Amino acid sequence: MGRNIRKRRSPLAVKVGAATAAIALGGGGLLWAQMNASAHESNNSAQNYTKAAAATVATIACPDVGQKLTSVPAAAKQGVATELANLDKQITEAYSRLASTRQAQAGDASFVQNAIVGPLKEKRGATIDRIRIDITRVGGQFDNSLSLLAACTTQTANQTTAGGGGANGGNNGQNNNGQNNNGGQNNNGQNGNGQNGNGQNGNNGQASAAPSASTPVDVGIGGQAGNGPTAADFVDITKVAANVQGKPQNGAQASTGSFVTRCGTNQNKNHNTDNVIVAPGVTNGAHHEHDYVGNQKVNAFSTNNSLLAAPSSCQNQSDLSAYYWPVVREQDGSQEFDANALGGGKEGNVGKIITPVQAQIKYVGSPASKVTAMPQFLRIITGDAKTTTNGLGNANAHWSCTGFENKVQLTQQYPICPKGSQVVRTFAFQSCWDGKNIDSANHRTHVAFADPASGVCPNGFKAIPQLTMRLVYNLAQPSIVNGKVKNAYAVDGFPEQLHKAATDHDDFISVTKNNLANTIANCINTGKKCQ
Repeated sequence: MGRNIRKRRSPLAVKVGAATAAIALGGGGLLWAQMNASAHESNNSAQNYTKAAAATVATIACPDVGQKLTSVPAAAKQGVATELANLDKQITEAYSRLASTRQAQAGDASFVQNAIVGPLKEKRGATIDRIRIDITRVGGQFDNSLSLLAACTTQTANQTTAGGGGANGGNNGQNNNGQNNNGGQNNNGQNGNGQNGNGQNGNNGQASAAPSASTPVDVGIGGQAGNGPTAADFVDITKVAANVQGKPQNGAQASTGSFVTRCGTNQNKNHNTDNVIVAPGVTNGAHHEHDYVGNQKVNAFSTNNSLLAAPSSCQNQSDLSAYYWPVVREQDGSQEFDANALGGGKEGNVGKIITPVQAQIKYVGSPASKVTAMPQFLRIITGDAKTTTNGLGNANAHWSCTGFENKVQLTQQYPICPKGSQVVRTFAFQSCWDGKNIDSANHRTHVAFADPASGVCPNGFKAIPQLTMRLVYNLAQPSIVNGKVKNAYAVDGFPEQLHKAATDHDDFISVTKNNLANTIANCINTGKKCQ
């Protein structure tokens, strides 16, 4: 997906001091994972990092311009989307230069600033100015303070906000500010909370070959391509305290039914590195591979009409919706089909792509009210692809293992599952809609999460069927040996995001025929279990 947007914390979350994440699990149960359980997600391997490694620049952090664009005139949308994609490309190129110049950095303390960060600011400034021109020449309003977002900073490995904590037993687990799903916070806004400082306190990483001859210095960031994951990004799930709480109590008007759509697991290996929601018309706009199920003709150039005319992998051929998510890879040294391609190996996404063995897609209701049918072509993005540099305000990743889903859900670390248990990724999308817009300029403010305690939607929003997804994987069991991770796996992502677990995200476009959207809503509202 594209570089996603942060969401603000609700007053309730601030009051209780720990955000909660409501997640939809298999069987339709809605559970809340309390995010202050991080002290139990310790990973002793983080104690092995060295001070020299911790001080090494790990990645580049740039303000997210897209989140600030709350209103873009229709006539300017394509131009603005193209320029936002250019900002993403510029960060990717700067990170690539960062990774390939370790020798020069070691010999010149000012190299990163003078040769990478400074020129990046100039490029971003010019691009933001083109966004201003695109908006104002069609009569729109542009906030000139956005020009201040041109400057980027660097982060050392112990500054990144996603991933395992450090040897001090700090916030290395699920310490999200404002992660929610069904029953989640009233946060349809965009008051990002920036870096919350509860990030990785270790940089020991996986012993790995450098991505190319141009990256001769091992700075301990880890991963087969040198950009993660690290040992601190994994935790033995059997050693994590239970952190899942019960779902909200159903009210008198609760919609208790569900609708399951069976669309396969992407066995036909339908992949691309586009994202038509965030970067329409831009090839490789996501900079990482997606699995696609449902609509089979989704790419950067898809239109509403082309989506309606495309085939579907779903058993119910009236479901033409696009369901897509970043692929999971085992970093086993395999050379995938994209090993030498943008979005793949050229951008640090390496190893064997693993197809889920199960992919359950289910729509569920609201504990507080009946639901309104989803509008045709509604777009929803859940999670944040760049939590490593954005902070965790919009993180919506849930990692667990079969046999543990009702007990433990992880956001900032990948689970090491016991023998015989499988890795599970769970998503629960925003379940409230503003009743008017099928998308918004920042791809977030037209939908929202419900209140975590009551399940009630924010004022001005109405409940819609909540899309939930559960992906199950057979993966080699990782292990931590001498501070390094063996058999690492990770989600694809933007290269500067270092393959952190918290960057997991999911994308959806609602496309239906033959009154299916109303059928789904009616099943849910009448308490039926449909498929």
